[in-house]
Amino acid sequence: MESVKGFVADHGGSAVAVLQPLGRLGVRVTLVGADGVLGDRVVADLGTAQELVAMIDGLDEADEWDRELTARVTPRAGHWAAMAGWVAKQTRFPAARNEH
Repeated sequence: MESVKGFVADHGGSAVAVLQPLGRLGVRVTLVGADGVLGDRVVADLGTAQELVAMIDGLDEADEWDRELTARVTPRAGHWAAMAGWVAKQTRFPAARNEH
C-alpha cells in the first residue's frame, strides 16, 4: 500500500487504477498517474485490489481501458526497452516511438 501511495504522490497527486484479474496469480492493479506514467502492483484477489483503491486518497478505479485513459498514458523513457527485453538491444530493429 505504501508503494501505491508513493506512486500517487510522485505522479501528480492522483491516479487511476485498472483492475485486471490474472487468474490464480491474483489481480494486476495498473496505475496511470496524473502525469501519464504507468505503474503496477499485483495483489492476491479482486477484493484486495478494490480495498486498495478505496483506501488511497487520489486513487480512482476505472472500469476499463477506454480511449480517454489510454490517451493519457505517457510511458517514461526506457519503458519500451524494458518491456521489449532482448529485442530492444538489437541494432536492426527500429527504435521505439518515444525513444528518439
